[in-house]
Amino acid sequence: MTDYLRACPLADLPDVGAIPVVVDGVPVAVVRSSEGDVHAIHDVCSHAEVALSEGEVEDGEIECWLHGSRFDLNSGAPTGLPATEPVPVYPVKIDGDDVLVDVHHPLNTRA
Repeated sequence: MTDYLRACPLADLPDVGAIPVVVDGVPVAVVRSSEGDVHAIHDVCSHAEVALSEGEVEDGEIECWLHGSRFDLNSGAPTGLPATEPVPVYPVKIDGDDVLVDVHHPLNTRA
C-alpha cells in the first residue's frame, strides 16, 4: 500500500536541480535529474545535518554542498565520501501538474 501525498507543483522544479519540501513532516528534496526524471530523497545528509536540496545534481546523483558527499538518486547510497550511510529515497509519481511522494514507504530498506 502506498500513501502518496502532494509534494509540489511539477512546474516548481528546475530543469536540473532540487527544491526543498516538507511532506507529512518529513524533509524531502524533490529532484529533477539531467535525464528529466523526478526523484524524492530525504533532504538531510547522513554525514552532516544539512539540506541536500541545496547541492548540485549531476549524473543521477545529488551532492551535499558542505562536505561534498554524493548520493545516488535511485538508491540513496553514498557514492562519495565522507558520507558512509545511505539516505531514504521515496516513491514518486506525477499526477497531472503535481509531484506526489510517499514518505511512509521508502524504496531503500537500509535507510
